[in-house]
Amino acid sequence: MTQNPAQLSRDDFQKTEAFIRAVRQRVATVVVGQDVVVERLLIALFTGGHILLQGVPGLAKTLLISVLSKSIDLDFARIQFTIDLLPSDILGSEILDQRTNEFRVRKGPIFTNLLLADEINRAAPKVQGALLEAMQERKVTIGNETFRLPAPFLVIATQNPVEQSGTFELPEAQLDRFMLVHRLEYPSPEEEREILIRNSALGVQRQDGGAIVQTEFDVLKKEPVGSTNELVAAMEAVHRVHVSETFVEHVVDLVNRSRVHKSIELGCSPRAGIALIKAARARALMHGRHYTIPEDLFALAEDVMLHRMRLKYEAIAEGVNGKQIVAELLRSLGGGPLEAKHEMARA
Repeated sequence: MTQNPAQLSRDDFQKTEAFIRAVRQRVATVVVGQDVVVERLLIALFTGGHILLQGVPGLAKTLLISVLSKSIDLDFARIQFTIDLLPSDILGSEILDQRTNEFRVRKGPIFTNLLLADEINRAAPKVQGALLEAMQERKVTIGNETFRLPAPFLVIATQNPVEQSGTFELPEAQLDRFMLVHRLEYPSPEEEREILIRNSALGVQRQDGGAIVQTEFDVLKKEPVGSTNELVAAMEAVHRVHVSETFVEHVVDLVNRSRVHKSIELGCSPRAGIALIKAARARALMHGRHYTIPEDLFALAEDVMLHRMRLKYEAIAEGVNGKQIVAELLRSLGGGPLEAKHEMARA
């Protein structure tokens, strides 16, 4: 068995469960559905990873991140990426103080807890590189000074997978720095019906002698349901979730199979295995377990692996896509027998 830093006590487990439940309930009061997206965001937050959300406009990505930041008392900043954006617009710069005739540092919006990088693929590669370097090192150099970014620090980037005009595709080396890439889907008819009903009930708010039509952003409650200390406790609890040697072997096997598959030109890096273990621990905790099971691996494989693989041109020409290959890799590990073996190993 792998050794964990310390066993997760029952009291710590119950406190973390209550914290997660409170956050998810607060998010649900504003955002309809999107349970899987909320889970992935919390996984990224609890494990210190970064996440890229792919989805068409209008799927409440910004709203979701705003309510999450207000639910846990975190600082939130949003950057709309455009073609004319400069690295200094994100990181900060030195400005001349004319009163003292000296340069002083003006920190950029990256100095926050939750940073929404909206439509990251619309910025030039130099800007993307500056952001991704800060994501990796969690520090920023401005002039001759180096500053640490706040803790926790999480980048939630978005990109529109359909519109490609005026965009710069993120190269594989930069995509690899995202722990998770989650692809948002349209809400179900029942969820969309609830969205319309809630929106219709928002009404109008009088303001400055006039009035504005309220949106979902106007009903966000600013009182957090969780503190930073509770978030830190949840992060520590994640690292005490048990991971068996059998589970680690399955992760190693899965990652290695991506490197030898006939349709894959570039397989997953070791970061994929690290991300799978970390994310599986967080997901186990969020599902009321203090140990990982194959279900965690199967649920997270697509979000962790798909953006780290590059298909051969011949496979693309034949109509093969990444989702099909990830599903095939998972099937090659085995379903029922895999779970049975893991339960025996855990016992």
